[in-house]
Amino acid sequence: MKRDPRAFLSDVIEAGHAIQKAVDCISVDDYCKSRLIRSSVEREFTIIGEALSQLSRRDLDLFIQIDQAPQIISFRNKLTHDYVAINDQLVWGVIQGSLPALLAQCTQLLIELNGA
Repeated sequence: MKRDPRAFLSDVIEAGHAIQKAVDCISVDDYCKSRLIRSSVEREFTIIGEALSQLSRRDLDLFIQIDQAPQIISFRNKLTHDYVAINDQLVWGVIQGSLPALLAQCTQLLIELNGA
């Protein structure tokens, strides 16, 4: 049975909120020093990237409404396959710069889908 596209949006939102909770009230230096937090954040980004990848296969019209979805999928692939070259500052920048917009878009799309 195919998974409803709303489930993938929910996965993105839940993982994004977990990232925000993990880094709440810490600095970039604290983030860089904590393997546990970095691992947690990277795992949640992997979930986000995989959910968006699955969404691209299931509902392309919905997927293309998420501005940075292809870049997030590429980011997920880098975290998964090129883990040795992960730049913690870059990850922090994605958390601070891109994650809020991604969550806002996915939340809005989910609201629209649930209202339809």
